[in-house]
Amino acid sequence: MLVLFITLAVIFRVATLLISISNERKLKAAGGTEIGKTDSSILAVAHVAFYLCAITEYAFSDYTIDQVTLLGLAIYLVGVIFLIVVIVSLGPQWTVKLIIARNHILVTSLLFRLIRHPNYYLNIIPELIGFALTLHAFWTLAVAMPLYLIPLFVRIGQEEKAMRVHFPQY
Repeated sequence: MLVLFITLAVIFRVATLLISISNERKLKAAGGTEIGKTDSSILAVAHVAFYLCAITEYAFSDYTIDQVTLLGLAIYLVGVIFLIVVIVSLGPQWTVKLIIARNHILVTSLLFRLIRHPNYYLNIIPELIGFALTLHAFWTLAVAMPLYLIPLFVRIGQEEKAMRVHFPQY
């Protein structure tokens, strides 16, 4: 069952990455500007490393499915649902990179009014916590998660600054 979970999680992430790449090309072709290229690269490596660490920890553990597994799966699924909501809400502006389009539209739907950066707080953080808990990758959670949060909070700061510059009403 958990091999299926890992496989589906990886397929889902690759599918969202393909959406991001398509949107990125269109945004850049229309004059969009990428901000924080180095941080984007660090986050991409950190995301892959987190998954690989959790999978490796799972592979070398004496694992049984229990309440922690189910809690992790539930948290992971909440993250996936919010990622889908964010992708639909942002439409062609959604990418895993920080790109401001020439004609960028500020999204002010209820979700974005209630929670700044829902992609990070309601998708990425729950996704990683849920993934690690599902696989009982407690060392990954304890060590890799705090390390992942460093470039993630840098990204949030970059995004805040970019939004304030481009949208005075932000």
